[in-house]
Amino acid sequence: MAVITSTETRQSDNRYIRKAMQQPLLEREHEVELAVKWRDHDDDKAMHHLVMAYARLVVSAASKYRHYGLPNGDLIQEGNIGLMQAAKRFDPDKGVRFSTYAAWWIRASIQDYILRNWSIVRTGTTAAHKSLFFKLRRIRAKIGEADGGPLSTDGRQKIAETIGVSVKDVEVMEQRLSGPDSSLNATLIQDGENEAQDFLADTRPSPEQVVIEIHDEAVLQKWLSQALQELSSRERMIILKRRLTEDGATLEELGHVLGVSKERVRQLEHRALKKLRKSLEEKHDKPLELLGYIS
Repeated sequence: MAVITSTETRQSDNRYIRKAMQQPLLEREHEVELAVKWRDHDDDKAMHHLVMAYARLVVSAASKYRHYGLPNGDLIQEGNIGLMQAAKRFDPDKGVRFSTYAAWWIRASIQDYILRNWSIVRTGTTAAHKSLFFKLRRIRAKIGEADGGPLSTDGRQKIAETIGVSVKDVEVMEQRLSGPDSSLNATLIQDGENEAQDFLADTRPSPEQVVIEIHDEAVLQKWLSQALQELSSRERMIILKRRLTEDGATLEELGHVLGVSKERVRQLEHRALKKLRKSLEEKHDKPLELLGYIS
């Protein structure tokens, strides 16, 4: 299997860029003609011609996002996906130039790709958070606080007001953009053997704790089963349906089944819980709160 090197990838990207920039621009009438052929007659050649004529928009958009540390070829590829989406959705009857319509789709596709790949930590998916992610550096420079140090309190406030987010959102995004994610397999010192993950605390329970928890759970369930037998059939059904199922039944549902009012079901449930509490406290000196899936 052939291995594609980084040099070959760069050469391929450069060939695509040269080809895209050499494509002649379309006159408005020709652009509409191609769009109509594609929309009304599924003319693949017309769509290909339309798309290739505006591939330069993809190259231009990708170049504006190169400082996010992602391969330029990947940005171009994502931009092409946006360009194809624009071609499929474009309506020439609206009177809008395809270049204007396509530029929005290209930018959106590239931005979504960057957000998905920038960090393993979510950067936010709302329109305001996306705007904050992509505009933070530019607004910092505009207010005289370029990258290189932490924002001032006034700076964070100005950015928050400009974009329409909270100051806390600005602080969090500033921290996330201050540096890329670090690998847990990275060594702490050059030529060292200790990796960052070697010093992470293991928060999982020990095998002994797991065994104890399983045993305690089994004992509590046994005590509960015994206490339930002391309830009347209606009380037991209410507790089982209301407290011991994943989607507990409502008072109204149980009232319909039992032929009583919601208030009466509530009274029966309250009485049943008091009986369970009393039984567990008298026989096992354990209050009902130990059974968290009930109370």
